[in-house]
Amino acid sequence: MKFNTKTIHGGQSLDTSYNAVMPPIYQTSTYAQSSPGNHKGYEYSRTHNPTRTALERSFASIENANYGLAFASGLAAIDAIIKLLKPGDEIISTNDLYGGTYRLFTKIFSTYGIKFHFAGMHDIISIEKLINKNTRLIWAETPTNPMLNIIDIVALSTIAKKHNILLAVDNTFATPYLQRPIDLGADIVMHSATKYLGGHSDVVLGAIMLNDKELADKLYFIQNASGAICGPQDSFLVLRGIKTLHVRMQRHCENTKKIADFLNANARVDHVYWPGFDFHKNHDIANKQMDDYGGMLSFKVKDNNNGDVFRILERLKIFTLAESLGGVESLCCHPASMTHASIPREEREKSGLSDSLIRLSVGIEDSDDLIQDLRQAIN
Repeated sequence: MKFNTKTIHGGQSLDTSYNAVMPPIYQTSTYAQSSPGNHKGYEYSRTHNPTRTALERSFASIENANYGLAFASGLAAIDAIIKLLKPGDEIISTNDLYGGTYRLFTKIFSTYGIKFHFAGMHDIISIEKLINKNTRLIWAETPTNPMLNIIDIVALSTIAKKHNILLAVDNTFATPYLQRPIDLGADIVMHSATKYLGGHSDVVLGAIMLNDKELADKLYFIQNASGAICGPQDSFLVLRGIKTLHVRMQRHCENTKKIADFLNANARVDHVYWPGFDFHKNHDIANKQMDDYGGMLSFKVKDNNNGDVFRILERLKIFTLAESLGGVESLCCHPASMTHASIPREEREKSGLSDSLIRLSVGIEDSDDLIQDLRQAIN
């Protein structure tokens, strides 16, 4: 089954009660048992829910995985992954990553004795130097948020397997439409399904996909024991969103290329961060592991101060100034004061995230309207 078909049919079956084409929303907390322990596979909705099961099967299908798990948010999914570790374990993470992930790592799990090393993973050689006997996990985003760095997943996987370390990849920006980390050697794939998988900015949800049964069983246990699960309504909304992922991503990519070219030619723009440019430092890796370059880009304006950046963001009419990304509507963001404010300035600047950076989540509107909106705001 090819990807465009998987988004609609992957892991799905007709409802057994009435042959409903769409999975019903099982808005129930518990299930009747004919005798103690004798039931139809469902006992309590924190543990399992048929609507969530349909979503989890879809998750597995689109990432070419054996197992899928759905959580209340992307951060809840990350939380479950880090709970696989114990005090004294160490994690190597990219230094250019979502601010909420950095906050979870440094403000929560570091207090429980887990040590984090942050490094620029576009330089693969430097990663192996950080590995020691306590290293248990490599955490990567690619493309990264918000600098759009590209990390070589195959190279990371080779290092991880050599040292018997898990490799987890946040695939939120790329989506499985463009990139499938499990096929490239990753052990665990994570998504903020709030973004492109849901696609309509109307739900918060997280996803994990993987192949290893023993690891999946541990994560299912954590999912049930910790209880950070998503409800049936949210499961239904993301399952519905996945059915149009392929057509949405195609338009996201088309629009973003046009906007990247426009910004790159604009005299007021200093630099555009987008992996589709041949001058992007890891453009060749993007070509190797991605099918297209995605719907995200960042840029800096020349002769900037915060007032200039803020005025541009305030003047935009079609782009909405808001956090999050991956919806059908175009969004703009000032990472330093919004999505990445939890990262100290000196740490942000190490990865190139300056106060002058603007991040765009390019939607599926008409590209001419989006370009005109940017033109009037910048010029």
